[in-house]
Amino acid sequence: MSRQLMRNPARLLFSEALGRSQAATAAGASARETCSSSSSAAAGAGTPGDEGKKNVVTERHGTIMTTGINRPEARNAVNQETAAMLLQAFTSFEDDTSLTVAVLHGIGGNFCAGYDLKELAHNPTSIKLEQDVTKGPGPMGPSRIKFSKPVIAAVSGYAVAGGLELSLLADLRVVEQSAIFGVFCRRFGVPLIDGGTVRLPRLIGLSQALDLILTGRPVGAQEAYEFGLANRIVPNGQVLQCAIELAKQISAFPQQCMRGDRSSAYYSVFDASSFTEALQFEFDTGVQVISKESLPGAKKFSLGVGRGGKL
Repeated sequence: MSRQLMRNPARLLFSEALGRSQAATAAGASARETCSSSSSAAAGAGTPGDEGKKNVVTERHGTIMTTGINRPEARNAVNQETAAMLLQAFTSFEDDTSLTVAVLHGIGGNFCAGYDLKELAHNPTSIKLEQDVTKGPGPMGPSRIKFSKPVIAAVSGYAVAGGLELSLLADLRVVEQSAIFGVFCRRFGVPLIDGGTVRLPRLIGLSQALDLILTGRPVGAQEAYEFGLANRIVPNGQVLQCAIELAKQISAFPQQCMRGDRSSAYYSVFDASSFTEALQFEFDTGVQVISKESLPGAKKFSLGVGRGGKL
């Protein structure tokens, strides 16, 4: 697989896609996270704001970009217009060198209930599918982008069908106690074509992935954590705040080294044809940061910074 497969095509075809669019209970202590007092930016998250009729609301918090799906009346189901707006937001994030982490969330209590089947039923020609995945975006928007920077999904309520697939494009999933994952589209004969059958088995293993894919059953936050699908469980109403705090922690690290290690992990899972090839990629990527970040880091360590594992 080309390392550029999911990046440049989405960017090149964004304008075309935009033109078309315009015609569970408490978890164990190891999983639970409680965030500090809400920042003014995160306060009120999860409820419709004053954004008018914008289907996607993007905000900037320092070097962090938050992107909220804002169709609460449809449990944040994604239609063509919303998909194009999500693609634009995440293409801008990928291109903006001043941004370090993106957080995807849903406004109004749900992450995303998948593709808008009502729109599809009433207007079957509204969705145009490009068979070659290198030549256009996915139906949900940014699902074919191969990011060079971390993305966090802040999941509340339902993350099902295409919404599950959107959560899978993220590196990490912070989920509320009452969140529900599932391949609910199984009931209606709608396939996973936004990376669900590709990413899910790699994240949680084939056996567990098939359990979700074949049955379409709901999976709560605790089970999702046990699967490895959820990375953090937080109290209801705190998911965006906690995701932003996690993004700030990640943003505080030396970025070139962190991104290189991240890139190597993805390469070893999706692209490398052998263990040796993966090791070579890891070395070639890592050696580039030694003079820029490792040596200055070593000097900080010698002065006592970060001793005892302190971040």
